[in-house]
Amino acid sequence: MTVEYHSLEGQFDRLPALMADLARRRVAVIATAGNLAAIAAKAATTTIPIVFGVGEDPVKLGLVDSLARPGGNATGINIFAVEVTAKRLGLLHDLVPKATRVAVLVNPANAVVAETTLRDIPEAARALGLQTHILNASTSREIETAFAALGREQVDALFVASDIFLTAAASN
Repeated sequence: MTVEYHSLEGQFDRLPALMADLARRRVAVIATAGNLAAIAAKAATTTIPIVFGVGEDPVKLGLVDSLARPGGNATGINIFAVEVTAKRLGLLHDLVPKATRVAVLVNPANAVVAETTLRDIPEAARALGLQTHILNASTSREIETAFAALGREQVDALFVASDIFLTAAASN
């Protein structure tokens, strides 16, 4: 058995070509992490099994027909990352109760997660009495720029969107 690992380092525009290459080579299975990779895999093949880990409802993403009867060639798990955005902000507030200004780091290249985060955060922040400052980062260099802005913006805490690129960058 051969396992190939591909990291596009946040360059999600390269996903369709990568998935098309894997489909063309007729790999035995495609395992993906994150919404965009799963969607790209599903678009590339209807026959190769796809195993996904996504942060949003796989039915809503178009990966499966239903949770009870997925159908097709895709199966996997939903880690509910997107659905708990407000809860995560509340936990941050519980951990740092004196924080009033919170920076929110999102990856605009991952539109699904970025849009959901930017939709859910303002209401949750208002309910907690927090002010937010949005920072965007789609590359390692942009992450460095965002962290440099943290001091200038005088924020008390950092909330990182549930994004596979940002999560991987945090572990480096």
